[in-house]
Amino acid sequence: MRLAVIIGSTRNGRFGPTVAHWLARQAAKQFEIDLVDLATADLPATLPDTDDETPAQVAVLAPRLAAADAFAVVTPEINCSFPAPLKTALDWYYEEWHAKPVAIVSYGRESGGRCATAQLRQVFTELQAVTIRNTVALPCYWEQFTADGDWPRPTAGYEAGAKIMLDQLVWWAEALRDARLKRPYQQ
Repeated sequence: MRLAVIIGSTRNGRFGPTVAHWLARQAAKQFEIDLVDLATADLPATLPDTDDETPAQVAVLAPRLAAADAFAVVTPEINCSFPAPLKTALDWYYEEWHAKPVAIVSYGRESGGRCATAQLRQVFTELQAVTIRNTVALPCYWEQFTADGDWPRPTAGYEAGAKIMLDQLVWWAEALRDARLKRPYQQ
């Protein structure tokens, strides 16, 4: 099964790649991983009219998303929401998300990104994707570095939460993949 891990932040000095690589190591036990970094995907910020030609960058990413059996979105919380480049990326695609499960890993200050997670659930519902119940929230993530700079500290306990979330994601990915094979999803 294929998992697209999406790094939702494009900011300079962002923490998203650290979290995404950590999550990918956890998920590699159960999935083939495709790491999608929105900073390098270079998706246009302006969406076209329906008659406009699809930009090359959008066309390049589309088959990678379509091939995914599941998604894991890694997002910071910025001003009680998720970043604009992530919303733009979600809006560029539609059928690629249909009837597929989505896990969310958020990070931020004390809330750990829970407001961003709540908003992403609403958007993915509109995109006809299924967000799984368990998430991983990383409050004050900067406090979890080890003395030698590794992240996270073994005592942070993030692995246990990730395991539960990924086990649920596997279940949903298999169930929805089987359902799509038996009967193609129609909107």
